[in-house]
Amino acid sequence: MSDYKQNIELLEKLKTKYGHAWQGINAQSAARMRVQNRFNNGLAIAKYTADIMRQDMDNYDADNSLYTQSLGCWHGFIGQQKMISIKKHFENNTDRKYLYLSGWMVAAMRSQFGPLPDQSMHEKTSVAALIAELYTFLRQADARELSGNFRQLDTAIAAGNAEETDEIQAKIDGHITHIVPIIADIDAGFGNAEATYLMAKQMIEAGACCIQVENQVSDEKQCGHQDGKVTVPHEDFLAKIRAIRYAFLELGIDNGIIVARTDSLGAGLTKQIAVTEQAGDLGDQYNGFIDCETIDLADVKNGDILLKQDGELKRPKRLASNLFQFKPNSGEARCVLDCITSLQNGADLIWIETEKPHIAQIGAMVSAVRQVVPNAKLVYNNSPSFNWTLNFRQQVFDAMQTAGEDMSAYIRKDLMDINYDDSQLAIDADDKIRTFQADSAREAGIFHHLITLPTYHTAALSTDNLAKEYFGDQAMLGYVAGVQRQEIRQKIACVKHQNMSGSDMGDDHKQYFSGEAALKAAGDDNTMNQFS
Repeated sequence: MSDYKQNIELLEKLKTKYGHAWQGINAQSAARMRVQNRFNNGLAIAKYTADIMRQDMDNYDADNSLYTQSLGCWHGFIGQQKMISIKKHFENNTDRKYLYLSGWMVAAMRSQFGPLPDQSMHEKTSVAALIAELYTFLRQADARELSGNFRQLDTAIAAGNAEETDEIQAKIDGHITHIVPIIADIDAGFGNAEATYLMAKQMIEAGACCIQVENQVSDEKQCGHQDGKVTVPHEDFLAKIRAIRYAFLELGIDNGIIVARTDSLGAGLTKQIAVTEQAGDLGDQYNGFIDCETIDLADVKNGDILLKQDGELKRPKRLASNLFQFKPNSGEARCVLDCITSLQNGADLIWIETEKPHIAQIGAMVSAVRQVVPNAKLVYNNSPSFNWTLNFRQQVFDAMQTAGEDMSAYIRKDLMDINYDDSQLAIDADDKIRTFQADSAREAGIFHHLITLPTYHTAALSTDNLAKEYFGDQAMLGYVAGVQRQEIRQKIACVKHQNMSGSDMGDDHKQYFSGEAALKAAGDDNTMNQFS
């Protein structure tokens, strides 16, 4: 028996139990509301989505063509539209397709202070609030879709069409939810390990099954693609990984996922000298990357710190900011050590923030990690901070030049020029961009590909295009031809924006609550009927 029919039977029994006082309750209507609200709290969502993500990780280990993807969100409507679109275009299937919650977008789009840089200055709770908002909109997408199914079911039953009734009932029973995993950015933890634990709890209670944390200093945090990044010693970072795991366990999400992000590739600074007890321990390895100078003990100044490196006492090079710098060209080695250490101490996935999308560079680091942790898997930021066109044209240029081809038609530094767009080099570069995710999943251990800020950029581009047309010569045609007509042609559900906002579901509820006395919005004069 389906959940829907089971709920009808259960609610009929409840009506009988409570007798005359419940005579105004329709068991079928209440059962529909239950089915439409399958996930009634964030922890139920976190448990459901953690199972999905764990299964996807196992599937990727068995077949690395089964990588996963997500797009960043800054509003619940954006996340809802992504999943509605995915279900529409991929045969009602959301397999291996997630949502990403970017701390950058929260800072830039959701802070009460106004637009902020990605430096953890936004309100801590805004991250958990956005997770809850995303899942509220996704749950509404479920309810709206099922509401339409129930209306179709009523029509089929009223027409006495048994075959159609069975088909619609099967659609209801096999409904594919819009609820998918969210990978949520907790930045550098918003403080010490206790602060990280408290923030992680809020995020999990809102529905997060996967939390991403980075190894920067909380109060010095920078965007991963900007300069001035400062990392912490490994033990400080591991304490935050453990804090997140404790939060998952406390809330009963025993298989929650932790992504440990290292910013060491672009981070040339540290604020602390690591604690070390013996040569070769983790603290000693961290300190071994610090750039030092050999000095005579007679030259030691008041306040100097000394380290023992390579059997000698040396002085770390301290900057005016009281920060210490790492040795040049040590970033990749530090990334490898960060990843190994994190995976050996509770992290499930790693994230290496890079300065360019280059499979050979990423693959070399992951290969080194896999020598110690064979099933290491990477989450990778397909960042809009990269100039993808220029990067890949330059990679193709370099490969052609190495192969001895005639490059006289190209100037490497000018490859972004529109005049190159139809060249064979540009065509080859675009093909490499198209296959980058599949190629890097196969060759560089990337399990999950995300774009952090896609809707930030698409909103800006579409708004620019609309403003140019609407305030220009095209006036209202700019909106009609560029937006509404395209929504109709492409069957974009939100062309019926009243329906998307829940108007039809509201009518259903009015019918349940008030029967024939219900004042409904969907009458003959509703202009949304023009889009039927």
